Amino acid sequence: MLYTIHNSAMTVTVDSLGAQLQSITAADGTEYLWNGDPAYWSGRAPILFPYVGRLTEDRFAFGGKEYGMSRHGFARATEFSLVTQGREHVTLHMEDTAKSRESYPFAFHFDVSYVLEDSTLVVVYATENMDTKTMFFGLGGHPGFRVPLEAGKTFTDYRLTFAEPCRPWQVLLSDNYMISGHEKPYPLENGVDMPLRHDLFDHDAIILKNFARCVTLSAGEGTRGLTLACPKMRYMGVWHMPETDAPYVCLEPWVSLPSREGVVEDLSQQFDLISLAPRQRYENRWTVTIF
Repeated sequence: MLYTIHNSAMTVTVDSLGAQLQSITAADGTEYLWNGDPAYWSGRAPILFPYVGRLTEDRFAFGGKEYGMSRHGFARATEFSLVTQGREHVTLHMEDTAKSRESYPFAFHFDVSYVLEDSTLVVVYATENMDTKTMFFGLGGHPGFRVPLEAGKTFTDYRLTFAEPCRPWQVLLSDNYMISGHEKPYPLENGVDMPLRHDLFDHDAIILKNFARCVTLSAGEGTRGLTLACPKMRYMGVWHMPETDAPYVCLEPWVSLPSREGVVEDLSQQFDLISLAPRQRYENRWTVTIF
């Protein structure tokens, strides 16, 4: 089912399947979100929970047992229920089931809220551990944005501009697109800019850490664009489908990383996962402001 919220600046539509954004439309009708064209990528903005990225052999260990889980976890393929909806906000809910516990052995509640504040969309992820044991999970967003955003512009006219000078490090991927264990500095033009080119993504996502957690996508001053802020996210993936001329870019705020190459991860040992004690609640958020 689709849910729509709106104010004077924008209209946002969300699908109950995966609680995934379907549209971010400005008041003048301009669409900012990628449309899910399967010729390039059928996703639009999947939610990555309870794991981000690939697991080695699609499995992990916990409590002396192994479990199978596909890439990016199962939230994106789960039907969420409606908690509450108003003109400018909607909250959707997912919780564990007998089926989910076969692949992820925890009892939990997971809510996703979308809230409009003028020209800003606030996305809130809230997880509650309903189990009697500590819960371990990864979490992230995967929104895709149209590039170009206006007529007369091309993909390579656009750049990502960080809000302040920074020296991010790139987490390097193996040939199998797993975490290789190696990192290198990622150079930014003038300490702030990443010009976009299609071949940037020929080896999958560029994964950054130690970056300024606010970044603007635009073709320069006076052009249409957006700003994504993720103050409590440790990583950002920048991606489109490899070896294509895809007309979008994903800006992906992540708490945690995928599996290491050749390692069947023990969730209780993976250093960057969130650990949540029984009956405790965890919340994280990111925002996108259109202009």
